[in-house]
Amino acid sequence: MDVSALLTSAGINIGICVVLVSLYSILRKQPFNYCVYFGRMLSNGRVKRNDPRWYERFAPSPSWLVKAWETTEDEMLASAGLDAVVFIRMVICSIRIFSVVSVVCISFVLPVNYYGPMMKHQEAHLEPLSIFTIENLNPRSRWLWVHCLSLYIITSAACALLYFEYKTIARKRLAYITASSSKPSHFTVLMRAVPQSPDQSYNETVGQYFTNYYAPSYLSHLMVYRDGLIQRLLNDAEKMCQAIKQVSPDVSCNPSIKSCNFCTGPSATKSFQMLSTETDSVKQLELGELTLTTTEEERPVAFVFFKTRYDALVASEVLHTSNPMLWVADLAPEPHDVYWKNLKVPYRQLWMRKIATLVGAVAFMFVFLLPVTGIQGLTQLNTLSKNFPFLRDLLKADFMNRVITGYLPSVILVLFFYTVPPLMMYFSTLEGCISRSLRKKSACIRVVYFTIWNVFFVNILSGSVIRQLSIFSSVKDLPAQLAKAVPTQAGFFMTYCFTSGWAGLACEIIQPVGLIWNLISRVIIKNKDASYETLRFPYHIEIPRLLLFGLLGFTNSVIAPLILPFLLIYFFLAYLIYKNQVCNDL
Repeated sequence: MDVSALLTSAGINIGICVVLVSLYSILRKQPFNYCVYFGRMLSNGRVKRNDPRWYERFAPSPSWLVKAWETTEDEMLASAGLDAVVFIRMVICSIRIFSVVSVVCISFVLPVNYYGPMMKHQEAHLEPLSIFTIENLNPRSRWLWVHCLSLYIITSAACALLYFEYKTIARKRLAYITASSSKPSHFTVLMRAVPQSPDQSYNETVGQYFTNYYAPSYLSHLMVYRDGLIQRLLNDAEKMCQAIKQVSPDVSCNPSIKSCNFCTGPSATKSFQMLSTETDSVKQLELGELTLTTTEEERPVAFVFFKTRYDALVASEVLHTSNPMLWVADLAPEPHDVYWKNLKVPYRQLWMRKIATLVGAVAFMFVFLLPVTGIQGLTQLNTLSKNFPFLRDLLKADFMNRVITGYLPSVILVLFFYTVPPLMMYFSTLEGCISRSLRKKSACIRVVYFTIWNVFFVNILSGSVIRQLSIFSSVKDLPAQLAKAVPTQAGFFMTYCFTSGWAGLACEIIQPVGLIWNLISRVIIKNKDASYETLRFPYHIEIPRLLLFGLLGFTNSVIAPLILPFLLIYFFLAYLIYKNQVCNDL
């Protein structure tokens, strides 16, 4: 890949970013898109919906950038929570680290690489990218001490900045915990795998157990029931409500769904209110009238409440029986964070589910080798034209050459990667996580491993093998030849920074999925009631992307320092765009 191909890819992605960001600044002003871009703020009453009728509504403006820049950490903490603040501080820390790395490597390492004796210089736009890498130096060059010294400097700076950043985050986390009020979940333990007794129900077994062993600290408990009957009643109530609305639109007929104390589902209820179309009388059906107290309706899962947080913590950490598959205790998550569907999974199946999902994720990683290897073939035009002679005429055109080598490979890889986060989230769901936060954390870890393996290692190895396959003389020469070929993948990583970084951020801010769904619901389904519930910020997608670009920056800092300015641009854009997203969407 030469400089012209790199500039072609940069120009295309810059154009995409400008168009999408300008389009976002227009779409966010339209009243019918408020539920897409300000859904949670509307539902919380933090912003009022209005219908502006001035021409600026249809003109792009940078006001949202100014607002994102001026938003303080205290405002983010109040509106989006501690997770959003820590995530933004990750971006800030990346900016600080790579600012130091860029100054050191571009000032000292890049000139040494460029003026190395291995290659002859050409016109600026025809220069190969390898002339900016360590590949341009002799194997025993006397200038390699510059690279070693730069590595020590950037490593020391990164460690120092990370130390102070972690210290700041720990201080903020401690202040947040001490300032927060106590919640019921702090006193609650989720008890799973309750042993079955032929003489008594699960409810009686749990009560007897904790009365005998935790009498001074035990307060009460609530069993988890099967939600089939409740869910059917909910569906019937919803259908009745919709029917009443169609007959008499003026009647307020929304079923009031009150929160049930841990009845296996975010939509579990304590009562149903049916509003008559003729009178305002309310008929209420209590859960006590439902036959949910039989052993057949109970699950071996219970929420146990204690008098103090210390007692709950002790009960969640101790081993309650010699059989580790019975009486399994964990601190209970927040009620809105419980993933109710996984509470019905028998605890003895969890280890099998974890092994199965691990095998499935690893198998998918190896299946993904096929498209990654094919993509790397596009970056090696000499090998491609030699293996496919019918493409030679097409590859002779300069513009097609630049597009194929500089833009197309990274775009195809990014499109393939859109299938990874949903699949990893599905694996994390099958794994049996009891809370939504644990499920997202598990998916985030899987996506990190998958991304680093397939984007970094597989691209280096496959690209190097494709380039060097015809000249391997023996197996013992393989490591040396791969080491020589690794810097040649720096061009692909630069274009990947453009496509997945710059253009990916532009796609994130415009929220195409929510926008398309809002359009379908209004135009096709004819739904006039705007839903204010939008998708939460996708931490399991954005954190792996942020870590990947950090890895690319550190590994290419002395090998190919030309990537560092592009990474800095990405981090600055990420700071503004992510800040706007977490303040508006969460």
